[in-house]
Amino acid sequence: MTDLPGKAIHDYYFNKSKIKLYVKDIFGPKVEMPLSLYFRGFSEMPDLEKKALQLGRGKILDIGAGSGSHVLELQKNNDEVYALEISPAACEVMKDRGVENVICKDIFKYKGEKFDTLLLLMNGIGLSSTLEGFKKFLKKAEDLLDPNGQLIFDSCDISYMYEMAEKPDYYYGQVKCRYEYDQLLTDWFEWLYLDKKTMTQIATECGWNAEVVFEDENDQYLAVLSKRN
Repeated sequence: MTDLPGKAIHDYYFNKSKIKLYVKDIFGPKVEMPLSLYFRGFSEMPDLEKKALQLGRGKILDIGAGSGSHVLELQKNNDEVYALEISPAACEVMKDRGVENVICKDIFKYKGEKFDTLLLLMNGIGLSSTLEGFKKFLKKAEDLLDPNGQLIFDSCDISYMYEMAEKPDYYYGQVKCRYEYDQLLTDWFEWLYLDKKTMTQIATECGWNAEVVFEDENDQYLAVLSKRN
């Protein structure tokens, strides 16, 4: 798929581009994804993200690291932190910003070291695409974590989006999306939004302990998962 988010991040950072990045889903008109969100400092991050960074420990892998803002904050604490990102364009940005350890890979194809913390923010867990994909991701996470490691991610319940429409006959958090940037479009792809109950049920079935450690007023939550011994 065309890497429009990576190109947008790259253009914004290196060229000071004013071109807007949009995301379109099944619910209505396209919505702008402000590129400045990828370049926030700690003070500008929402409390949920601040909490997640504070919970990171040991050797940390930020999955879907984007422009590297979360990694840069963790580096300030002298944490051993790695940024994994599938977009080569975004990886260029991270390297220029001073991210020390950049891995340009698809998480499902990455094989390497073990980590104490796996981190996915800004609904990065959505890369799982479907409920079956989430189960597949949990298996991958198990392979990448040390025995006492932790998986930290945020997601949200989007049932409110269906107040004026019928829920589909598949899990309602599986949403078809596409990006638009500079008059270009990506293919449609699925992105996953997990409500707390479904997330906890699947995690438990797959042998994980799941704890919701933070919730905000927008139905977003932060979860910490650890593998049951």
